[in-house]
Amino acid sequence: MKNKQEIQLDFVLDKLTNSIQNTISGDSFQTEVARFTLKDSKSITVKNGWNFNWKAELKDDPKEVQTDNNQ
Repeated sequence: MKNKQEIQLDFVLDKLTNSIQNTISGDSFQTEVARFTLKDSKSITVKNGWNFNWKAELKDDPKEVQTDNNQ
C-alpha cells in the first residue's frame, strides 16, 4: 500500500458556492473546473494579462492546478 502525503493549504474559504462570485457586486458566474495542463499554459501568459507563473505551479508535483474552463 502506497503512503499518501498530507498536503496542507494556506487559504480560508469564507463560503462554498457553485460558481465564481464577485464579492463587491454579488454577481455570480457559472464555473466549470478542469485540470490545467502544460498545453493550456502556452495561451495563458503575462502577455495575455495573467500575472501568475502557471508553468512553475505545474512543475511543483504535490500541487494540482485547476482552472475555470469558461474563459
